[in-house]
Amino acid sequence: MDETPETRYAKSGDFHIAYQVVGNGPFDLVFIPGFISSVEYCWEDPRIAHFYRRLASFARLILFDKRGTGMSDPVPVEQLPSLEQRMDDVRAVMDAAGSKRAALVGVSEGGPLSLLFGATHPDRVSAMVIIGTFARVAWAPDYPFGVQADLWHGLLKRMAEGWGKGVLLSAFAPSLKNDAGARHSWARLQRRASSPGAAVAVMRMAYEIDTRSILSAVRLPTLILHRREDLLVSVEHARYLAREIPGAKYVELPGTDHFFWTGDADAYLDEVEEFLTGERHAGETDRVLATILFADIVGSTERAAELGDARWHALLDSYYSVARRQLVRFRGREIDTAGDGLFAAFDGPARAIRCAAAIGSGARLLGLDIRVGAHTGECEVMGDKIGGIAVHIGARVAAQAGPGEVMVSSTVKDLVAGSGMAFQDRGSHALKGVPGEWHLYCFMPTQA
Repeated sequence: MDETPETRYAKSGDFHIAYQVVGNGPFDLVFIPGFISSVEYCWEDPRIAHFYRRLASFARLILFDKRGTGMSDPVPVEQLPSLEQRMDDVRAVMDAAGSKRAALVGVSEGGPLSLLFGATHPDRVSAMVIIGTFARVAWAPDYPFGVQADLWHGLLKRMAEGWGKGVLLSAFAPSLKNDAGARHSWARLQRRASSPGAAVAVMRMAYEIDTRSILSAVRLPTLILHRREDLLVSVEHARYLAREIPGAKYVELPGTDHFFWTGDADAYLDEVEEFLTGERHAGETDRVLATILFADIVGSTERAAELGDARWHALLDSYYSVARRQLVRFRGREIDTAGDGLFAAFDGPARAIRCAAAIGSGARLLGLDIRVGAHTGECEVMGDKIGGIAVHIGARVAAQAGPGEVMVSSTVKDLVAGSGMAFQDRGSHALKGVPGEWHLYCFMPTQA
């Protein structure tokens, strides 16, 4: 699950709906996204990918892009599908994925679709979880916590003017409003998931949705999750749903972010897993603190072309032999290799740095230069593999290294204080797909 799953297409009427199937758990779980999504981009954002991997750890997860968004067929903005047509798309995806019955997880604007689908097709839904959602958005005399029309139109105006630039991050995720990396990721998702006109049209249509009349017909096990200080969708929307859906379980969590993947996303995931399986499996034994090391050969494509396949593969074998001897020496564990790249983990940052320097010295004797990156963080244990945002950060740190350099995050530098190692300050960097600015340092072996 570290690689992007295969994107397939289901036919719904005349339209193709992009979907993915991830994991092989004992039951199916269909994730119904908010107003925009991109089934392929989501795996490039470590936070979203983490959320989906957790779901796929206990279920066979089915993801899809709604008609007119992401990888699915586009539609004219004046002909966006109704909730009824979107139900057809969900059913088409389930049929294509071979899913006769599934649990639903619907977030934000995907909540009303989940409610309608569950009430209309209870034979195909085993249970339902709705996160940060609403029965309707718009204010009404009998719905006083809805949004006034002028405020909603102002939001749409801002969206149209700033789409593709990370607009409205402060509304969707206040905790990240000053995070340049998060804004960059949100901007990329906007561009990959929807055009400005389509995004505005979807949100305009969302303002017209009203599912209050069908709530009493929802007769499924239902969990409602909402953050207490959600600035975009008031918690009163969730409290209303909890009152109106028969037998619904309601859990209110702390937090201000509307995005399901930011803030304490694992708090959401813990509740979802327990509700659907009766257990929470995300315990301390599933995570470990490790120093991640990524190394790759500089100019490998040019060297391969110069040497030819046979001589290049012989040289690669010699390089990996050198690297593996040093991994044994410094108690590192090889996690994976791909082409000319090495991914390893260590139980101490100083050993990782010394191992990187030793591998670099051995590589130079073979006429090769390598670039190395290291980061220490909490990793998810997945059998013999490890994953999580720390792994993504390690890879991104390596990408900032030059030929012959060992680049480390500030976390690594701080943890080896007192070891006699010296570092050159390389300043702050925005790492692709990783929120925030990261201070990086280059290891100086001649001063160690």
